[in-house]
Amino acid sequence: MKKLLTSLLVLIIATIMSCKKLTDLNEDTKSATKVPSGTLFSNAMKNLVDQETSPNVNLNVFRAFAQYWTETTYTDESKYDVFTRKIPDAEFRILYRDVLNDLKEAKRIVATETDIESSAAVKKNKTALTEILTVYTFHRAVDLYGNVPYEDALDIKKLSPKYDDAQTVYSKLFTRLDAAIADLNTAEDSFGDADIIYGGDVAKWKKFANSLKLKMAISVADVSALDPQGKVASAVSGGVLASAADNAVFQYLGTSPNTNPVYVDLVASGRHDWVPTNTLVDKMNTLVDPRRDDYFDDNLGAGVYKGGTYGASNSYAIYTHVSAAVEDPTNPALLMDYAEVQFYLAEAAARGFSVPGTAESYYNAGITASILYWGGSAAEATAYLLNPAVAYTTAAGTYKEKIANQAWIAYFNRGLLGWTTWRRLDAPVFNPPSGMTIADIPKRFTYPIGEQTLNNANYTSAASAIGGDKLTTKLFWDKF
Repeated sequence: MKKLLTSLLVLIIATIMSCKKLTDLNEDTKSATKVPSGTLFSNAMKNLVDQETSPNVNLNVFRAFAQYWTETTYTDESKYDVFTRKIPDAEFRILYRDVLNDLKEAKRIVATETDIESSAAVKKNKTALTEILTVYTFHRAVDLYGNVPYEDALDIKKLSPKYDDAQTVYSKLFTRLDAAIADLNTAEDSFGDADIIYGGDVAKWKKFANSLKLKMAISVADVSALDPQGKVASAVSGGVLASAADNAVFQYLGTSPNTNPVYVDLVASGRHDWVPTNTLVDKMNTLVDPRRDDYFDDNLGAGVYKGGTYGASNSYAIYTHVSAAVEDPTNPALLMDYAEVQFYLAEAAARGFSVPGTAESYYNAGITASILYWGGSAAEATAYLLNPAVAYTTAAGTYKEKIANQAWIAYFNRGLLGWTTWRRLDAPVFNPPSGMTIADIPKRFTYPIGEQTLNNANYTSAASAIGGDKLTTKLFWDKF
């Protein structure tokens, strides 16, 4: 009997142990079970920059909307068809799922880190950086769509999030940004190498955050309820990007999957779907702009540059191509730069906001910074600024037209920024596609088709609140 009991006991123990071993088979011992906050922060940053940089017609058509590039064979996107490929859906999904959600999770994980991983001061900096990029991303979403999910966004329990008023979201973003800036401690570290823009340099992030506040304030310069003048003064006193050394640069690499998306879609794909537009090339030719050989290839020879007709079918062979520098796999992307900040300050000064310099001095600094960034010389910048058609005191048009024309040229290869400049300042003069008028040029993105089917009640309410879910519906800050 004892032998029988002993045998049964051994059998039971063996069974238990074998079950445990079977359970162990369900565990992936080669994959991480805990993701560091820095990994999520890096991933969110790369997803954001890739989306801003991509020329893929399934993801990003803002170079077309800004009339920097136009298509050769398939002209749908240049004629503002964003529905066939569901492009607004892709933008919405990437911003919320691939950027904002990663930032939220990174922030959550930071709070759980031990002193060995991060001191209290470092954790505070990390949290502030996730907040700054979150504000940047929500700002992008609002400036694209208008009213967007905000309070209910990223809450897994709210599968049908309501849309919040765009102006109210702006107000809350200003508050969040101020709090994040106040939490930054420039004497402490942050994400270190996981920060693939500033390498953990908190002082540079502080300048970036203040520059973001300036950008947002200028975006709503005609909305007095948001106190744009006060926001500009606060941003400038806090310290904005002071030189090209402060640029928020994302450096792409020479090997996949970390190459510049422009290289992926224009070179590696073997496709030739885009050429620079006559809108841009004609203007730069007229001004004898020294950046032409930096923006464009000399494929026509003898320094001749000819842009394709915007919105038409254009033969790739007979028009100017984008430059090898733009197509380079390692070409860096800019999240924000010194030239952009100078143009915002020029506009602030021209509007009579309290800034220390003049509209002309900031305007000149913005143009010079752009020429130098693209490889031009100080002598070229000086000569360009002496051109009566460029010089601030003699160039044609209102201050809005002068600043918009030069800012738009400087923002080449940054489609959303160029299109937004046109939306805000109604300049430069765009060429509508054949059969269309200026009134047909988009003022916003439509809401995702997926929202219409999966979140219809909130979608319908949001569409009604902004005056209709149309490409031509103006956003709340677009007063003129």
